[in-house]
Amino acid sequence: MKKIEAIIKPFKLDDVKDALDKLGIHGLTVTEVRGYGRQKGHVEAYRGVEYQVQFNAKVKIEVVISDDMAQKVVTAIRETANTGNIGDGKIFIYDLSGVVRIRTGETGDQAI
Repeated sequence: MKKIEAIIKPFKLDDVKDALDKLGIHGLTVTEVRGYGRQKGHVEAYRGVEYQVQFNAKVKIEVVISDDMAQKVVTAIRETANTGNIGDGKIFIYDLSGVVRIRTGETGDQAI
């Protein structure tokens, strides 16, 4: 099993969710996060006063899938979240040693 974490721009969330739905991935976790990479923040203006925004708003998507779906999910996220601009995000792939569904006690792929 794999856990895929993707940090993307917030306005791409619906597109990524739709792409994952088409692959049959119907369970995911979404968290609003803030951070920076090469962008190093940006300057905004409020009521004529400029100020430095050090952390950019992003969305983190987490999905747990079987090993055979990993490459398809990564490709779908990458292609859908890509704008071609700096700050498009990152995808992290983790190996999972196990999963347990709390309600039924199912383990492994049955618990996904």
